[in-house]
Amino acid sequence: MSTLKIAAVFADKPEARKVAKASQSLMFEASAETTEHLPFAALVLGTSESLMDLKQHTDVGLYLVNERAVLNQPLSMLDHDMLPVIAGVFPMVANPEIGPKAADTHWREQHAPIALDVHTAMTHYYQLSVVHRFSGEDWNGLALCCFANEDDLRNKFYDSPEGKRRVALDVAKFADTRNSPRRVVTRLV
Repeated sequence: MSTLKIAAVFADKPEARKVAKASQSLMFEASAETTEHLPFAALVLGTSESLMDLKQHTDVGLYLVNERAVLNQPLSMLDHDMLPVIAGVFPMVANPEIGPKAADTHWREQHAPIALDVHTAMTHYYQLSVVHRFSGEDWNGLALCCFANEDDLRNKFYDSPEGKRRVALDVAKFADTRNSPRRVVTRLV
């Protein structure tokens, strides 16, 4: 199942909190205290029309995304107790050798089953495929790999060294691993 949403990406956590509250949207905030070394500090995800007014206010980017619920239900269908706690958010730039459309197809059809097989501690998995970039970084997608706690995300991300190798080899097929920003460990606030 997929749903169109607006993803607003911020370097400024307090500004993101204000936007999330005003638009009644979900906010994934970097768990790190200092975030200057990260590609972003917060991701606000929702369907409110007010998010479209943010083009001038998002300091990292504003995107129309297609949320694909790969593991668990769409975020909008989950009640508060079922929402993910911790998410590794992986911005993705498509591999230029195959282009954005083929990269997205590979991500959806080939990579998703590998991710489900290897990330056995994952509780939710969402692919936010960028349909349109209004402003900001030229990303083609954001993966939300969700876990019950930060320790599971950091220490149980892969089921084995072989699983880690499988994921890395597959990611290199559809993503530009040199230009895709690093993962941001976030918590839902």
